[in-house]
Amino acid sequence: MFQGKNKAVTFSYDDGVTQDVRLVELLNRYNLKATFNLNSELLGKEGSLLGGKLRHNKNLRKDVPYIYAGHEVAAHTLTHPFLPDCSEGEIIRQVEQDRLNLSELVGYEVVGMAYPCGGENNNDRVAKVIQEHTGIQYARTITSTFSFAPQKNLYRFNPTVYHVMEPEQLFALGEKFVKMDAQTPQIFYIWGHSYELDIEDNWAKLEDFFRLISNREDIFYGTNKEVLL
Repeated sequence: MFQGKNKAVTFSYDDGVTQDVRLVELLNRYNLKATFNLNSELLGKEGSLLGGKLRHNKNLRKDVPYIYAGHEVAAHTLTHPFLPDCSEGEIIRQVEQDRLNLSELVGYEVVGMAYPCGGENNNDRVAKVIQEHTGIQYARTITSTFSFAPQKNLYRFNPTVYHVMEPEQLFALGEKFVKMDAQTPQIFYIWGHSYELDIEDNWAKLEDFFRLISNREDIFYGTNKEVLL
């Protein structure tokens, strides 16, 4: 159970981009909690996507502690490589050094992570290396389950849904979750990137979802660490 409740909601956002500032303000408005997965060696780097139409600028190192105050910072590797192609030593370096860098930056021990890159961005070998050779205690994939069932393998933990990129499933699952009379622990895990909210009117869509899912007496709202560990 989650502080006496059988239902828990948690959010996870990758890359540490400047749009996270607006997202944190929105999460706080609705008393929601999230985990933000950062690449410590890319902090402060400027970039763009979609031919320059979409900003992809990373937050400055000095701003990280206060931007994410009240939420959780987790690892996302040093430089965002495709881990299945990396050697064991490079996997350990990318994950553990990122974890240590971020721990020093935020002033508490970072224990979670999200796998970088798209597609099949993880496998049993990578997960085993991380479990046995780093201080990471859970690692999130990008494979949606559309389910709330708890999972045993925290080193290849699959999220429920990909926020605004799977909008029909997001809202259908949200309606189902708030109406559910859960007799056993159930986790609604939403992930994405805040820069995707700059596409079309996705900020408004996500706020509609926040209104739907938030401030329910039978739901625990926590960071990934608080929910999974």
